Amino acid sequence: MLLRPLLSAALLLAMAFPAAAAPCGDTSAGFEDWKSAMAAEAKAEGVGQAGIAALMAASYSKATINADRNQKSFKYSLSKFMEVRGAEAIAAQGKARKAKNAKLFASLEAQYGVPAGVLLAIHGMETGFGGFMGDSNVISAIATLTWDCRRSDFFRPHLIGGLKLVDRGSISNQTVGAKHGEWGHTQFLLGNALTYGVDGNGDGRVDLTNQTDALATTANYLAAKGWRAGAGYQEGEPNFAVIKEWNAAKVYQQAIALIGARIDG
Repeated sequence: MLLRPLLSAALLLAMAFPAAAAPCGDTSAGFEDWKSAMAAEAKAEGVGQAGIAALMAASYSKATINADRNQKSFKYSLSKFMEVRGAEAIAAQGKARKAKNAKLFASLEAQYGVPAGVLLAIHGMETGFGGFMGDSNVISAIATLTWDCRRSDFFRPHLIGGLKLVDRGSISNQTVGAKHGEWGHTQFLLGNALTYGVDGNGDGRVDLTNQTDALATTANYLAAKGWRAGAGYQEGEPNFAVIKEWNAAKVYQQAIALIGARIDG
């Protein structure tokens, strides 16, 4: 007999308060409502006014979703992957860059233990040594991936990190990068940029579109993940496990190790 009054109360409650935003979605539908809910969560996690404004200005990126669904190159054989990614050219340019900037790379290795070959292999593989660092809005990209149901939990910390970078003035709601929201010369996800970012050139801010900052941040990241100075980094050697922390695709890991060895060699 108490069932009817309880149902009526529930209906009245539902009418009094708007439905909560969906936690994720597979299309753009619901994205705008989700941003408002996400903004409240971000504020509770310490994101300030500038970061919240950047989130609210974000737009759903179909280009990011398309890229996330079509990462075909990681399915290639190692030899095909090396050919497609231009491994020979990266190794040759890497050797020249190491020689030209010997003091910088010696300093990075002394501080972090990571040799030039690995840093240059990553730099070359990620952006062609800064030749193309992306043309996607990084906040929109990472917000889209956080909203998307496929890997929401993975990308959420990177969204929060990106909004905090906006608060710090490292990036803005206009900053561009790769399709997955990676930023700078070596394509850092924003949460990692916040955690491991280094002001390598001493200008008072972390800016991964600056080559020195990006290389120092990359070395710092690898060191934090357990890089052992002086130990090998080919498959089966101690530091190969750290290269795995950079990228989950085996062919990418193998390529970095092989290109790095040619540069250091």
